[in-house]
Amino acid sequence: MHFIDEVTITVKAGDGGDGSAAMRREDGVPRGGPSGGDGGNGGSITLVADPQLATLLDYKYRRNYKAERGEDGRNKDQYGAAGQDLELRVPVGTVVHDAESGELLADLDRPELRHVIARGGAGGRGNIHFKTPWNQAPRTAEPGTPGESRALRLELKLLADVGLLGFPNVGKSTFIAKVSRARPKIANYPFTTLVPNLGVVRLSDDRTFVIADIPGLIEGAADGAGLGHQFLRHVERCAVLLHILDATEWAMGSADREPLRDLDVINQELSRYAPELSQKPQLVVLGKADATPPELVEEVSAKLAARGIPLLTMSGVTGAGVDAVLEALWRMSRDAGGNRKTQRAPAE
Repeated sequence: MHFIDEVTITVKAGDGGDGSAAMRREDGVPRGGPSGGDGGNGGSITLVADPQLATLLDYKYRRNYKAERGEDGRNKDQYGAAGQDLELRVPVGTVVHDAESGELLADLDRPELRHVIARGGAGGRGNIHFKTPWNQAPRTAEPGTPGESRALRLELKLLADVGLLGFPNVGKSTFIAKVSRARPKIANYPFTTLVPNLGVVRLSDDRTFVIADIPGLIEGAADGAGLGHQFLRHVERCAVLLHILDATEWAMGSADREPLRDLDVINQELSRYAPELSQKPQLVVLGKADATPPELVEEVSAKLAARGIPLLTMSGVTGAGVDAVLEALWRMSRDAGGNRKTQRAPAE
């Protein structure tokens, strides 16, 4: 299965059925008068948030959806049947925009939340409604009204308490695999994570929170560089951001990967994408502590302390420091009012 988090579809609600202009013709009823029934209402289209879905994949291959039309009215005062409503199930966290105007139409951020996105047309009235004392045999009936039609842009924003941030290959996937049952691809080269991964972290006393591994960001991500720009939207719903730094490349002489510079670059990209993202609570952690010289750990810690930023260290391979990081994330997520909503992890 592929992870699809943005699609454009077209929906068309059912038209209302036409009213009938029939006249009653029966033995023994010489002047039966009008007997045309009303047309049925057209079916509406409703979006439903389904916690069992993790991607918008179904809507990639089928883009047009149409609800059933209402039946026309018939003679003998028979009303037409209403068209059947159409339900479209989408993952929890789906945001719906009008594809043409960009208007926000719905934010389906809770399981089983429903939103009528296109209303069916009303059935037309039959001629039984137009009989008057001076018009005993009306030949007038109303046509049904058309159902609503619109193009929609569906955008999935994952629901997670904690979002992982960092340059490619800093150990985010190793960390989420260590603390949850998520199994992302892990390899010693950049951009091994091509889609967001969700994992449920379980602590003592039945405490849980959801963590999202966002594909690595690089400088210029807000302008489309790298892969992370495609998934920055998933950070928007996170209550806390875990920023993982890596000093191993700096230790090997790479001036471009100085940890504090990495921190500033990522936060700048967040601010450019959406200013409120850079204001979210952040926990800064130096990963790969087992492979980082102690003197560099002290140097990075001192520089961050000068900015008033505490630094934790951990190793996703050995597990050293991981428990302390998880406890800190739990406290920050609770204080920030995390989502507390479990959502299926996207499958590759």
